[in-house]
Amino acid sequence: MEQKTVIPSAEDIARVKGLGFLRDKTTPDAFNARVITKNGKVSAATLETVAEAARRFGSGEVALTTRMTFEVQRIPYANIDAFCAFLEAHGMETGGTGPRVRPIVSCKGTTCQYGLIDTFSLSEKIHERFYKGYHSVKLPHKFKIAVGGCPNNCVKPDLNDIGIIGARIPSVDAEKCHGCKICSIEKACPIKTPCLENGKITIDSSRCNRCGRCIGKCPFGAVTEETVGYRLYIGGRWGKQVARGRALSILCTSEEEILSLVEKCILLFRDKGLSGERFADTVTRLSFERVEELLRSDDLLARKQEILAD
Repeated sequence: MEQKTVIPSAEDIARVKGLGFLRDKTTPDAFNARVITKNGKVSAATLETVAEAARRFGSGEVALTTRMTFEVQRIPYANIDAFCAFLEAHGMETGGTGPRVRPIVSCKGTTCQYGLIDTFSLSEKIHERFYKGYHSVKLPHKFKIAVGGCPNNCVKPDLNDIGIIGARIPSVDAEKCHGCKICSIEKACPIKTPCLENGKITIDSSRCNRCGRCIGKCPFGAVTEETVGYRLYIGGRWGKQVARGRALSILCTSEEEILSLVEKCILLFRDKGLSGERFADTVTRLSFERVEELLRSDDLLARKQEILAD
């Protein structure tokens, strides 16, 4: 479409940034628009819509962000309203900026040979409940969530404010162990945690990463599945300062349990976080142990309306 040059003011730049349009410093009047996906998986129709929007309103180029959003390149300020209207007509939106819950990052989950949980389904639920549902809630800083299907950590869950990782807990029945010279459980473990002690298989729970690859590998049934669930890591951060998240001792065995914990984390950050600090700093300041104690309680959920009303 025909483009006219409109040089935006500082107020204009701040306003559209809140809508997901970031200034392209290589041009005097253009912005890069972040188009949100729910979990990084999109249909061919969505791809076609994004491509058409880029052709009509921008430079015809699209970049992919690390938060699994599309960034339509170099949209003139004068085209922003028409661009947003076009996306809205196709059920899409821009966003993903500011001190609030950011777009959810997900790995491919059970479509991967190592995936233990349906990350796409869980990420979509988190998107609807917290990215959309909490969109008007201002937090002390940005709040990033990642969902990984297994301990391979492909989407770096423990480098996000909170990260969810699928877990499969092995159970050892030493009575069924035959002490085989070549142990199939030892061979199956990629991090070499199981070992034979006094002719019986043992797994060091402090070192086991809960990938589940050993489960069912013993021909005599010595190692079976105890449970499948979700581990929650809190206080990770990647950027100018790096912090690695720590796993809560709580193991969730249902989506509703993990969603409840995610909500508690957001409420805790809103309630206890200081303006301008990341969740990692909040966890450090309060102490990991105190934060875990607060997350085990239902007090944050009981005070939800009070916390959100501040």
